[in-house]
Amino acid sequence: MIQRIQSIWLFLAALVSAGLLYFNIYSYHTLVNGVDTVNYVRANEPFMLFIIAILLIILPLVTIFMFKNRKRQKGMIALNIVAAIGFIAAFIMTVGSKNNGTPAPTSGSYSVAAVLPVLAIVFLFLALSGIRKDEKLVKSLDRLR
Repeated sequence: MIQRIQSIWLFLAALVSAGLLYFNIYSYHTLVNGVDTVNYVRANEPFMLFIIAILLIILPLVTIFMFKNRKRQKGMIALNIVAAIGFIAAFIMTVGSKNNGTPAPTSGSYSVAAVLPVLAIVFLFLALSGIRKDEKLVKSLDRLR
């Protein structure tokens, strides 16, 4: 059913993932001709981060409507968790390339948005636990018949 708790967790995971496109994830300062400039890394700037961020938004929303097939729903959540881990890895590689670039940054800091993929993974695990509880409930009702 759509009104189950895992639907709420999946919607929150999609909402948190949408925040990746809105907020800056990393900011760094560089000196260009003696002038301090601030540059930002966002999820919509490198194409690979953008594609994975869109995937992180769409997959939970599609998963909500697969409520009749819990096995496929669990598979979609696993795919979403792998995509979130891939986003974190791609983001770390992007920040690493910015830190080794020319001109070299003088300082950098992560924004609060850097935590959003981890928060999405937590919501996805909570949705997975809700699906497992539903499976357990259905199996117990089948035994009573």
